[in-house]
Amino acid sequence: MRIAFIVDRLQSLKAYKDTSIAIMRAAQAAGHAVWTIQQEAIHWSPLHGVCAEAVHLEMLADDVEWFVEVDRHVVALRDFRAVLMRKDPPFDIEYVTATWLLERAEAEGARVFNRPRALRDHPEKLSITEFARFAVPTTVARDAGIIHSFIEAERDVILKPLGGMGGSEVFHVRHDDPNRNVIVETLTHNGARTIMAQRYIPEIADGDKRVLLVAGEVVPYCLARIPKAGETRGNLAAGGKGVAQPLSSRDLEIATTLAPVLAARGLLLVGLDVIGDWLTEINVTSPTCMVEIAEQTGFDAAALFVAALERRCVAAD
Repeated sequence: MRIAFIVDRLQSLKAYKDTSIAIMRAAQAAGHAVWTIQQEAIHWSPLHGVCAEAVHLEMLADDVEWFVEVDRHVVALRDFRAVLMRKDPPFDIEYVTATWLLERAEAEGARVFNRPRALRDHPEKLSITEFARFAVPTTVARDAGIIHSFIEAERDVILKPLGGMGGSEVFHVRHDDPNRNVIVETLTHNGARTIMAQRYIPEIADGDKRVLLVAGEVVPYCLARIPKAGETRGNLAAGGKGVAQPLSSRDLEIATTLAPVLAARGLLLVGLDVIGDWLTEINVTSPTCMVEIAEQTGFDAAALFVAALERRCVAAD
């Protein structure tokens, strides 16, 4: 079958660690044709409906020259067997617009994963509020007074914007931090932007664990992203070291509770972030860490995902 991947610029993807590329390679290995689409290329016309210029790739094993372009032309999204939305944040108005177009494509017969409505309905930071019994103590606000009250109560917190990724603009702030006011002012844009404040979890030293859910199934290994010296962010993009490990009993409790709920909503691939015993984020836009888990444990989550995608497509026929 033909599978379209909506991704960032191909030249910006790092094949040695990129989960989208791992899934593309697994799809080709399973006999499927791999096509890629840029978010900005998606458009609607009265003649073709939702369509985009799509690029047919032959996937290569090399991590530098990792593809060869076979063909490119404008294709209606309904003509693919599946469309995978794997565009990285920011989750801005252009991203939301893409989900509107993808939802229109669904109405025209396209199969989109993760489902566009589910992407909009599950903001990656805020979604933990639905599962508050697992979530680290958190507040979400743009009012400086509310944020400062939370800092005073918790004494040691993490502040972060709602739409970022890779540890961007994440601050570790203590109640007596002399820069506390300016950090809050900067992050909230002087009260114009809503942010998240969470209790600081000392177990971050043991890693920010990425737990993967595939079609309601829990991948048995997570990737603990351990901060480098002098850092509180475990994100690999911020220099963290990834260590694959089996899930703890608490990881499993959280994952097995959330997995069927999120799968039923059209979220085929989800990445939970767990620090210590606390759920901190639910990632749905472009969850990563499949490559590192496969390299260190041999568990091929990309192949598991492609098999789940095949089952979903057959079931929809």
